[in-house]
Amino acid sequence: MFDLFSDTVALSRLQFALTAIFHMLWPVLTTGMGIYLVIIEGLWLKTKNLDYYHHARFWSKLYVLNFGIGVASGLPMAFQFGLNWAPFSESVGDFFGTVLGFEATMAFMLEASFLGIMLFGWERVPPLIHWLSTILVAFGANLSTFWILSANSWLQTPAGGEFVNGKFVVQDYFQAIANPFMVNSFLHMFFATLETSLFVIGGISAWYVLNQRHAEFFSRSLKVVLALAIAVAPLQIFVGHLSAEQVYHYQPAKLAAMEAQWETIPAGQAADWSLVALPSEKNEQNLWEIKIPGALSYLLELKPTLDEPVKGLKEWEPANRPHLVGLIYYSFRIMVGIGLFLAGLVLMSVVQWLRGKLSAIAITEQKWLMRAWIFAAPLGYIAVETGWIVRCVGRQPWIVYGELRTVDSASHLPAGEVLFSLLGLSSIYTVFLIAALYFGSRIIRRGPNLELPAPQAISQPILSLQPAQHERDRRPAEAQQETQV
Repeated sequence: MFDLFSDTVALSRLQFALTAIFHMLWPVLTTGMGIYLVIIEGLWLKTKNLDYYHHARFWSKLYVLNFGIGVASGLPMAFQFGLNWAPFSESVGDFFGTVLGFEATMAFMLEASFLGIMLFGWERVPPLIHWLSTILVAFGANLSTFWILSANSWLQTPAGGEFVNGKFVVQDYFQAIANPFMVNSFLHMFFATLETSLFVIGGISAWYVLNQRHAEFFSRSLKVVLALAIAVAPLQIFVGHLSAEQVYHYQPAKLAAMEAQWETIPAGQAADWSLVALPSEKNEQNLWEIKIPGALSYLLELKPTLDEPVKGLKEWEPANRPHLVGLIYYSFRIMVGIGLFLAGLVLMSVVQWLRGKLSAIAITEQKWLMRAWIFAAPLGYIAVETGWIVRCVGRQPWIVYGELRTVDSASHLPAGEVLFSLLGLSSIYTVFLIAALYFGSRIIRRGPNLELPAPQAISQPILSLQPAQHERDRRPAEAQQETQV
């Protein structure tokens, strides 16, 4: 334990893990909730139903809270590349730094630029212009996801150039951006953020319904969430399966750690799937485990026997394979288990919906279902975090898979300085978390303002040669008559 305090690389990894895990909590919600706000505001414009307008105003408060914490918590991550990981930045900066620059200039600035109009422009711009601002905010948030996942996927499957004297030289930026992992990684994260946001919104809505506060109002948001989740939940499972198949082909050592597979299973044989186990890195075996015969063959290749071998961890020297096997193994199973649970909850909710149990009158009687949605609200966060643990810890000992080791990528700093910054960030993030929980719970306890009138511009044409009514009222009576003429 005390050796950790003197290990600069371990402390730098721990600090980056802290900042990444904490920061990820906030954009996960904003990227998905932005899409929900686009849909809910579009429904208001189409139906003129005031409930949808009140939903847009209420949920946007939680959006901006998460946006603010996300920006503040993300700054240390950017600084770490130059401070704690300077050799890494120097080695791959021509590509990695460029892509992160794209994220900041193309995506974050787009989101931030139109956020003010989305929040404060209800009475200041025409409705369609406001909706366009909401669309651009959501697009910017998800464009950030694209660039970040492109950069991280490149770390998993580097492409588009080669390392020359320890430095990556880009030969084809498009090939590097569109590396083998990029598409599935982006889609997996896109659906993860959307699914997490839907279940947070659904869980909060269920809390109001369970407590019989604005039950009819929040039954509407729960149904919108459910309608979206019908598509999102199974798609997320499917894309997750495709991502696991890519790990099988491109990162066999990570797959071996995900399955705690120590011995190689040759091609032509059936592969059992380990349901639960107790991996022991010291003994290079599982001390005990429960297996499902032949299941891994079907999961990887949809066949009873393998066309390609599943390599065991013993195929690699200890220095060249992932450690913390138990963490990787159970993180993967937690992520998969949550995905299946959420899909099951959607299925049960649809059945109740078809039975008429989610009507404004009957929904308050579905206490067990409302409690299930409240329980599910934080599960998406856990699935995202455990998924990233599998993705990043499973990549070790490489920071750029097969090319650049993590131990060679850390700055040569005194361990005490890294420990000091780690403790400082932990304190700051604790304050952020307390503030977010306090203000978030305050927003939820206060609830929506159902007396808020819709903007008057909703009934006016988007383009009009006539001055707005409130501007005409300020003019003298003669000027008003002149305008009417």
